[in-house]
Amino acid sequence: MTNASLESTVLSAVEHRLFIGGEWVDAEGGKTLAVEDPATGTTIKEIADASPADGIRALDAAVAAQEEWAATAPRVRGELLRKAFDLLQERKEEFALLMTLEMGKPLAEARGEVVYGGEFLRWFSEEAVRISGRYGLNPEGTGRMIVSQRPVGPSFFITPWNFPLAMATRKIAPALAAGCTVVIKPPALTPLTTIAFVQLLEEAGLPKGVVNVIPTSTSSKVSGPIIEDPRLRKLSFTGSTEVGRALMKQAATGILRTSMELGGNAPFVIFDDADLDKAVEGAMVAKFRNIGQACTAANRFIVHESVADEFAKRVAEKVEAMKVGRGTEDGVNIGPLIDGKAVESTDALVQDAVSRGATVLTGGTRIVDGDGTFYAPTVLAGVAAGTRLLKEEIFGPVLGITTFATEDEAVSLANDTEYGLISYVFTKDLARGHRMIDHLATGMMGLNTGLVSNAAAPFGGVKQSGIGREGGLEGIHEYLDTKYTLVPVD
Repeated sequence: MTNASLESTVLSAVEHRLFIGGEWVDAEGGKTLAVEDPATGTTIKEIADASPADGIRALDAAVAAQEEWAATAPRVRGELLRKAFDLLQERKEEFALLMTLEMGKPLAEARGEVVYGGEFLRWFSEEAVRISGRYGLNPEGTGRMIVSQRPVGPSFFITPWNFPLAMATRKIAPALAAGCTVVIKPPALTPLTTIAFVQLLEEAGLPKGVVNVIPTSTSSKVSGPIIEDPRLRKLSFTGSTEVGRALMKQAATGILRTSMELGGNAPFVIFDDADLDKAVEGAMVAKFRNIGQACTAANRFIVHESVADEFAKRVAEKVEAMKVGRGTEDGVNIGPLIDGKAVESTDALVQDAVSRGATVLTGGTRIVDGDGTFYAPTVLAGVAAGTRLLKEEIFGPVLGITTFATEDEAVSLANDTEYGLISYVFTKDLARGHRMIDHLATGMMGLNTGLVSNAAAPFGGVKQSGIGREGGLEGIHEYLDTKYTLVPVD
């Protein structure tokens, strides 16, 4: 089978309709939206474009299914997730190709996302049967205390475009394990992977109404009525801090349980005693994975002045050797940015840095050959204080280096941001590493590594990077309410 025919086969297998109440249905009025390949600018599929009325229909279905799903045995819920995990392993190549086509990431990275996204299914299939409580005599000896966990109830998920499989599994898996029903609104830019995943859940035995999917081009119009509906009990969002603030204001009316995984501005701190080979390797992963389009991407490289030149030289050599192209091509390291706006934003940050004295060691330009939205992977040295690059989330393949002299200065620079999702630290000094754990204001940290995400670990940030945790032992508790009952002692 040729590459073109394989792509066609994968795309044709994806449903083009909404999934509501266990049925694939057209959007109200038959409206559709176009999904494009960012590497070529061509439309690869037309799918149903949900209206506000479709959104309420999806919530109706989730509400109707909630009681029965909550009463379903934990083992049954877990086995469904495990079956979905097994099916995903069988179709990992199809899912990887689908992600590359609609989002642009290199195929090798898409395969990695299938592995990562699948682990949430396996992890929470195991956690479903471990929901526990407490039982014991109260201190006064007058009664028995029973503490139990109950499903929160119907949940609404708004997912981002950059990790279309992992963001869906990271939310859906713990919700189903806890006994909650779901309405999910995938991103208009990359909805196909989520739709394909729900098709897989359906094949695994998903009961009607337990998961409902409503892609739409009018996100706020569709989301607003759902969030305002008093039957909804949980809202989970991954995306920008700006949108997260607006959603939290809406959620306040109904006092919804919320999980918010928002923006990042990750510092990547390299001390003078760091293993530079490991630091360069970690930098390549932390910065350029997913074309730099990740909330966990290293944003500010804060390097000790004694090793800054050497680090810049080594990392620039690595970056200059990276191959840019369509993610389906062999050997490609950097695919397209998601759209033209992303290219404009990335270039504006680079030009601002250069205007303030930064030196371009490699890259620093748009790639205008063809119709795709590409930007050359870039390394900037001598990024000055006050540069936008140090304050704003880049979401592109740009590595900017600034320097420090003392440990206190490094901590101050790292914490000088409203965000607090993740930090990266490279040092051979174990005591210093532990000081960084204590002093860096982030929800996660990589110590001598550029990749920390794992389904068994709690993912989330502090400050304006969000609230709540996804994954780990903590992840399922985002979908559980604690109930206390007192039974008097006769």
